[in-house]
Amino acid sequence: MVRGPSTLGPGPPPAADVPPAAVPPGGGAPAGDPHAGRPEGRPLVLLAYACGFAMVALFHGLDETLGVVAGVLNVVFGIYFCRHLGFAVAAARWAERDMLAADVGLSTYTPTVAVFVGCKNEELVVDGMVTALLALDYPADRLTLVVVDDGSDDSTGARLDAWAAREPRLRVLHRPPGSGGGKSGALNDALHLVDAEVAVVFDADHEPEPTALRRLVRHFRDPVVGAVMGRCVIRNGRDSQMASTVFVDFLSGYLVNEYGRQALFELPAYGGANCAVRMSTLRALGGWNPHTVTEDTDLTLRVLLAGQRVRYDLSAVDFEEAVVSAQRFWKQRYRWARGHQKCFRDYWRPLMRCPHLSLVEKVETTLFLLVYHVPLLSGIGLLLTVLRAFGIGDLPIVALLPLSMLLFVGPLAELSVGLLIGRVERRAAWRLLGFLPAFALSIWITTRAYVDGMLGRPYTWVKTSRSGATSTVTVDPPVVAPAGTAS
Repeated sequence: MVRGPSTLGPGPPPAADVPPAAVPPGGGAPAGDPHAGRPEGRPLVLLAYACGFAMVALFHGLDETLGVVAGVLNVVFGIYFCRHLGFAVAAARWAERDMLAADVGLSTYTPTVAVFVGCKNEELVVDGMVTALLALDYPADRLTLVVVDDGSDDSTGARLDAWAAREPRLRVLHRPPGSGGGKSGALNDALHLVDAEVAVVFDADHEPEPTALRRLVRHFRDPVVGAVMGRCVIRNGRDSQMASTVFVDFLSGYLVNEYGRQALFELPAYGGANCAVRMSTLRALGGWNPHTVTEDTDLTLRVLLAGQRVRYDLSAVDFEEAVVSAQRFWKQRYRWARGHQKCFRDYWRPLMRCPHLSLVEKVETTLFLLVYHVPLLSGIGLLLTVLRAFGIGDLPIVALLPLSMLLFVGPLAELSVGLLIGRVERRAAWRLLGFLPAFALSIWITTRAYVDGMLGRPYTWVKTSRSGATSTVTVDPPVVAPAGTAS
């Protein structure tokens, strides 16, 4: 059982042994890639589900069919309940100690690092982000900072140019509007500009702690490590009820869920921001996948299928901004659900055939890929409970209690442990109540995302709006020349 950072061996890692590129940096999917020649939607599969249910209900009766569905859901929720509980126990036992662990290998291993940030209309947060990047504690001759202005139509580009004029460590790449590829496209363009051993990615609203880079890159001493994930902390949890809910959600996600996946299975996910990836691995895999809206989950799967591993370091802390309204929450989680669900459709077959993962690891990775299907199944479970209250269904109402309880008890255990390990103020426990409406909203979001994805409805990467209301650093922004002023 792993209870802390990955083992740090001596010396630099050898060349990574990975297969040929799975996704080319700037273009279409090659032969053998799960995205090649396959339609986005699965409408016939969705139709088959509906017809299958109708046929079974016709021959065996609606009540008996609903009873079987409820039984299957009980099994599924039971598995996820045990998974949540295992993560909560592991985190409660070891996470706090690992947060206070000795700083091992922070100064003895400093590979060349390229930090990438993609920005699109981020004028409200870009100054804080650049300030934090310039404060990173890492040898200047081993570090390259590249920020991509992804076709912004606000003052983002001008602000970045002003920073670059004042700070020679910063390189700014301007992409023309309509370049395509979303965040993946921006990162892939930046990838062509540098030659480093490790690539580290932050989002535009992120403000990493000064030691974050050293904590992330130390894990690459181990040649099996292809990517490393750090811990993200919400910095504006007081801005609104929604931001408060997301604050607790992140405590649970990073201090409990990801920590548990590392501790019990050594299978944390590459999270897309405050994350590092070995450059040789990234180039061999063809860069970030521009055909997905969740490039982080996609890269996680490709790293695992290549025979390498992801590590999680909860001491590599980075502060980010939470969404502050239900509308922004919808847009963000809908994108996550669409991307995650598509990754499951694309990769479950290659995952089952992967020779680098054990059966238990394949099961856990499948459960990870299905997490954005669980709220959808929860909605079905709640619907069955309502139908049974009106006398429809083969099970007595008491038999549905385990189903209803397992919907909430497992996640609440993770949330509670997250609050304890995060040492938040006592009254923050009331924030758990905010998860009831948020959970209901998540059911609708994931259901809509699933149906849209199965029907093949088009969707492209959509950035999360920022407010720029809070910052963890003292910002001294450069003077930005008025629009139209000659440089």
